[in-house]
Order: sequence, then structure tokens, then C-alpha cells
Amino acid sequence: MTSDIPPQRLDARTEPSLLGLHRFNEADSGAVEEALLACCGSHRWALRLTAHRPYPDIESLLAAASEASYDLRPADLAEALADESWMPQPLLGMRAPGSQAAHTALRAAHAAYEARFGHVFVVCLEGVDPEEMLDAVLTSIRTRLANDPDEERLTSAEELRRIALSRLEHLVAVKN
Repeated sequence: MTSDIPPQRLDARTEPSLLGLHRFNEADSGAVEEALLACCGSHRWALRLTAHRPYPDIESLLAAASEASYDLRPADLAEALADESWMPQPLLGMRAPGSQAAHTALRAAHAAYEARFGHVFVVCLEGVDPEEMLDAVLTSIRTRLANDPDEERLTSAEELRRIALSRLEHLVAVKN
């Protein structure tokens, strides 16, 4: 939804979907940058989005985030992937329901992936049912193990872009 309401004129009658964006646009730059780094671990990406505020609508913010993702240099991508690897979470897919054998296979696939490509495996699971996550991750990681390093760098960048957009949407969502 597009709105012509300037940020300073937002009030109780404002479209509720814009309230989270208003907070994002009006927040201190340091706080916004920190919040954006939780969406994508590239400082260049976060700085670019912070510097271009205010955004008139959520679609504009997401478009800018997507464009900034496509402009990541190899060092920016490496920084974002390194940030994903230190996040305190279990290996992707390990919380999904599944057999012991499937979880063992997933641990082995993650280890093989990291050994081959030198970074953590990333995949956007937006819209995947929890019952299907383990299979989705295992299938994706096994398929991508066959990629050459350049092809996998592009695939990882695209998955990070999708993950960042999803996180960004949650960041500016209205919180009651």
C-alpha cells in the first residue's frame, strides 16, 4: 500500500501498517543500523538503508533493501555470511520434526557444506511448513553441494537477500 502521508503527520487515523515504518524512519540512526544488522550482517547494507530514510511506504523500503542486497560486494557477502554463522541458533533445520537418522544426515550435510564453501549454509524457509522443514533443508543443502563456488556464492547471496527482506518486514511490522 502506498501512502502520501509524510512521516511527521502520522497519527491515530494513520494506516496501521505504516506505524512500524514511521518508528523505523524516526528512530536514531545508530539504533536503526543495529536493527538492520540483525536482518543482514553487512554493515554496508545497513548503512545504505539507514542513510536513505525516510521511506514513504514499506514497499519502498523493501525495494531499497533488495537493491542494496544485489549491490553487495564479495567482502560484504562474506561479512553477512560470517554474521549468520555466529548467531546463537541450532543448525538450520535441526528443530524441525524428523527421525534421528534425518537429523544425523542433516548435521553431516551442514559439515560437508561448510568444509566445501567455507561458510554456513543459508536458505530462506519463509512459507515452508514446519513438518517439511527438515526435508526442505536437507534437499537444498544436498543440491547446493554440487554447485561450484561461484554459483554457490550467487545462490547464497540470493538466499540472504530473501532472509533479510523477511526479517525487515518483521522489523517494521506493527507491534501491539
